[in-house]
Amino acid sequence: MATIFTKIIEGEIPCYKIAENEGYFAFLDIRPAAKGHTLVVPKRETDYLFDLEAADFSGLMLFARRVAKAMDRALQPIRTGVVVEGLEVPHAHVHLIPIYREGQHAALGNPVDVTAEEMEAVAERIRVAWGDVGAGVGAGGDTGQEAGHEAGGNP
Repeated sequence: MATIFTKIIEGEIPCYKIAENEGYFAFLDIRPAAKGHTLVVPKRETDYLFDLEAADFSGLMLFARRVAKAMDRALQPIRTGVVVEGLEVPHAHVHLIPIYREGQHAALGNPVDVTAEEMEAVAERIRVAWGDVGAGVGAGGDTGQEAGHEAGGNP
């Protein structure tokens, strides 16, 4: 049975899409720990991050790096944090969480309130920045495709 992330990737469930390429997909978390909290997932289902083949693991991290750079440009956080927990959905994924101030509580499972309009506006800002940071951010084939401008609707 397909995971919820696979259903999002395939367009069966709407999302606030940030970017994708042939192997990876990024979209806003609908229960964000901070405004702009983004999930980065491989398109191929693998439950445990460290069970990914080395090339897929590296590709995921390079793709996440480019997404984080776009988030940095678009949202201007102090930093973008990385969390890998992997317990809620049996599909490897990386959480990219903007850190806007020192001492910010950015734990998973403690969502902040963000309206659908704010989610779409944030997603659009990151999509624009995705194009600005360009494919040269990562090495080894981190080319990415232009981010889709359709959010797939508002969940």
